[in-house]
Amino acid sequence: MYVEVLSASIYDKPLIQRMMELYQYDFSEFEDKELNEHGYFGYPYLDYYWVEDNRYPFIVRGDKKLAGFVLVNQFTYTPDSQYSVAEFFILRKYRHQGIGKRVAFQVFDQFCGKWEIHQITTNTVAQKFWRSVIGEYTKGKFTEILIDEARQRTIQYFNNSKRMQ
Repeated sequence: MYVEVLSASIYDKPLIQRMMELYQYDFSEFEDKELNEHGYFGYPYLDYYWVEDNRYPFIVRGDKKLAGFVLVNQFTYTPDSQYSVAEFFILRKYRHQGIGKRVAFQVFDQFCGKWEIHQITTNTVAQKFWRSVIGEYTKGKFTEILIDEARQRTIQYFNNSKRMQ
């Protein structure tokens, strides 16, 4: 399958908004999220991806068909990191085919610097995925920590500056 990660324009926002509902539904098994009065989960930060310079929305296509989205930003848990994957969603139909890994590699290659990828600790499937992807991408050169906040998170850190040279 041919996989594309495309920068999302403002015209793509409704596509991401609709896929975000699927993502939030999938994610609802890990967090106590409820539908609003209109039957939506919603995502309060989506609009900012088209008005703030430190947010980067992407559409994922597989063989030209919508397959997911990625939201990258520069809001990190540590001041040393530069980039973070805020949200990463591949439609269930396209999972377990290596597409997520290819998407992650393409996204990482677009931004040179210090990355952090975080997952809530109860989402063990995401932790396994990201450890595998980051491990392969960095050839095992990443650090992982657990932070203890109201919502515990597992965070992987890596720097792809040398890879990009």
